Order: sequence, then structure tokens, then C-alpha cells
Amino acid sequence: MNTSLARLLLAIAVTACSAPETTPTADAGEAVVARVTSRLRPGIVAKGAAPVTYSLAERMARHKVPGISVAVADSGRIVWARGFGLKETGTPDSVSAATLFQAASISKPVAATVLLRLVDEGKLSLDVPVNDYLKSWTLPDNKFTASTKVTLRHLVTHTAGTTVHGFPGYAATDSVPSVPQILDGTKPANTSAVRVDTTPGARWRYSGGGITIEQLAMTDVTGEDFPSLARRLVLEPAGMSSSTYEQPLPASRRVEAAAGYRPDGVMVEGRWHTYPEMAAAGLWTTPTDLLKWAIEVTAARSGKSTKVLSRKMATDMLTMQKEPSGLGPMLDGKGRGFNFGHGGANEGYRCQVLYFPETGQGAAVMTNSDAGDALARELLYALAAEYKWADYGPREIEPVVLDSATLRQVAGEYPVPRAVTGAPKSVSQIMTVENGKLYAEVPGFVPKVEMVLIADDRLISPETGFEVQLQRKAGGAIDGINIGSAILRKKK
Repeated sequence: MNTSLARLLLAIAVTACSAPETTPTADAGEAVVARVTSRLRPGIVAKGAAPVTYSLAERMARHKVPGISVAVADSGRIVWARGFGLKETGTPDSVSAATLFQAASISKPVAATVLLRLVDEGKLSLDVPVNDYLKSWTLPDNKFTASTKVTLRHLVTHTAGTTVHGFPGYAATDSVPSVPQILDGTKPANTSAVRVDTTPGARWRYSGGGITIEQLAMTDVTGEDFPSLARRLVLEPAGMSSSTYEQPLPASRRVEAAAGYRPDGVMVEGRWHTYPEMAAAGLWTTPTDLLKWAIEVTAARSGKSTKVLSRKMATDMLTMQKEPSGLGPMLDGKGRGFNFGHGGANEGYRCQVLYFPETGQGAAVMTNSDAGDALARELLYALAAEYKWADYGPREIEPVVLDSATLRQVAGEYPVPRAVTGAPKSVSQIMTVENGKLYAEVPGFVPKVEMVLIADDRLISPETGFEVQLQRKAGGAIDGINIGSAILRKKK
């Protein structure tokens, strides 16, 4: 599921294995891998607390994550890649550096590279109304588009005002809709229609629905199916030889892929879901290939390569449009700490890619579990410490004691608008109090985690980083919570 509500975890004990993808630098090798995998760090720490580290095996067991794959870049090249754990529990199938995972929303910045390649070639413009390019479907106009039309720039930067945050995909037994059916929310689509409900350009709001319109514009203009288009324009030129946007994954390649798992350790029915929303969620890849993409974009930005993008286009891609988005990637940091990347959350998979173009450092981490997000962050923090990434490390918080009156006010059920999840069924955030502690869960999306209060009425899970803001009435009573851009009102 591509939604900020689903960025949490669990795990399963597994055995580490695999071989290096590339020859490591003199200081890399097994000693570096051993240090990194024995020094995972929590993503959130209390200010002044003693440092805490974990082993990778320990955290995989804690989070119930069957398998994880990582690739690491330093000085502008991939220095090592490893797989740990299992592609499928109950089998001897070990994860290797070549194992395929669903990249989920990391599909978006790679697909944006396809879009920008078409802009470089003069086949598309970022600032022309997208309806000028659409042939098989039209984005309905309404009062929000009366003065400002939706453009590809709006779509790729999540500023189009389009609905549908993310997609749950389709189980192996489901019928798979066409892209126009998805965009209109008609059967067999399992998400609501993608429509504009705020003025284009007015604000940033994540929208997988908008990226799916972007996908359709690319295929309508070129006449190519998206997997072929992406392979020709980006995957092959960047050397991403393991990657594909084919959905479903061809039967001949199933043996290469890791099966997806739920937070309770149960396999996703049919091993994984199919995502016809390919640009938004459909990329199958490896951490090594994701770093090849990041390195190639960086090379284009510095004028050292034009295999995929021109220097100007790569520069624009990594220039902030409306925080936190560039033209596809998410951007953060300044100077040596400037970085680009993206996270991913499909059914049964959680992934991260992060790259520092000024230093040539970065990593990609892919897991086959809904509970893999925290584990990926913990591994990234270990890598940051080992390779001395600039301005990157665990977040410090100062917890505030939750009094009994606040606990009583917060506890309850908070229905989540369907526009947030994109799912056809309504869900709720449940806040409960147990032994004087506050817990949050979204059944079916987010497992139960402890929440602590920090400054400015914010609640955060120290284990996962999941964060909400308390909403108060004029008199100070709590009647809702804010998750991202969605305000959830307490059910009475």
C-alpha cells in the first residue's frame, strides 16, 4: 500500500547470506559489512540517552522481516551489495544482491526520469495542460481547474490537487483494470476516481493518482506500453539490467523475486500484488539497480553523462519545486548533506533509496515485509555512521509525560477518509491506553505501536517514526488528530 499510514513494522529471525555485487574498496570488504550489520541504530532517540545499537539479525527478528537487500555507494560508485535472510520463509531460498523486490513508490522518481527524457526529446512539455496529451482518457475540469489547468509539472511534483494517495494493488485472483478504469474508479478498479479537488499548484499533497495520469500521458503520446518505454529510455541506458515495470511480473522471472509478507509474518496471498499503476508503484528492481539510477542522474547533473538526461534536465530534476519535491525525487539537506531519494510501501514490501550527489555516497535498502520500514531506517543510520554521511542520523526527541486526562481524551476511534488511503473500504485509526501508555493502530494498515508525546501536541512512535498532531477545540479539549494533510475527527 503506497500510503504514509502504512510505514510501520514487525519481523522474523533469519540467517545472513550472499556475496558482494562488486569488488569493495580497500576498507570495505567483510570487516565493513560486519561493522554495519552489528551496529544498527534506532531512528528516534531520547535526548541525552545512552547510545543503543543492534545487530541486523536481532532487528529482523524483532520486526519479523524475512529478507533484506542492501547496496552501498561511496565516492560515486557501488562498493558493496548483500542480501540477508529469505526470499520465502520455510524454504532455503536466500536473498542475494540480485533478488528482485517491488520498489513501490520508488517507482515514481524512476518513472519521472522517463518523463523528463521525453521532455528532453521535445515530445512532452512540463507546462502544457496534461489534457493536451491525453487521448484515451480526459481529466475532468471543474471549478478548481477553471483558472489553472493541471500540467505534467504539477503531477510529477504532487501539486496538481489530484486525489488518491496510493494503491493497494490487485491480488493474484483479482481482475486487473485498465489505467482509464483506475482513473475513473470504475470496476474492477479497487480505488476511487482520481479527480482534482484543490487548485493546481496551490499546495503539495502526495498523489499516486496524479502519477498514474502522468503514466497515461506518456503512453498516449508515444504509443508504447510503459514497461517498454521505461526500458528503452531509462532502464537500459542506466544499466539497470535487472529492473522491469512489467505487471504482473513475467512467470519466467518469478524465481528471482522475494515474496511479500504482512506485519504478522504471513505471506501476501499469491506472493505479491499486481500494480497496473506502474509509474506510481510497479517497478521490480534491486538495490544495486536503484543506485545505478541515482549515480546516472548525478552524472547527468554534473555534465559527465547524457545517457539518460541532459545536464539541464537533471539539474531541474534535483531542484526544489515545492517542498519536499524535485521533479520526481524527494529532496533534503544542504551543501554536502544535500540528498535525493524516495521511500516505497507496497503490499508486503518496504524500501528506501538515498543518495548524496555532492559526495557520491548513498544506499538502497529493500525488504519483503510490511514491517520493513523501521528496519531499513535503522540500517541506513548504521551506514551513515560508518561512511560519515553529512547531517544524517537518528532524530532526537524530548518526551513529555502524558497525564491521565490527556490519555482519556486521545483514546478512541478516528475514521480515516477514503481519499487518504485510496481504498474502497473505510478504515479507522484506533488509539488505546494500556498500563498508562498510549498505543495507535490502523487495523489492516498499521500494527499497534506505542506513541509518546513531544512538543507542540505531537505524538510519535519511537520505534517507527509514525507521527500525528493533536487537534484541539477552542476550549482546549482534544477532538481530532492530524496525519500528514488529513485531519481525523474522533468518532463520537
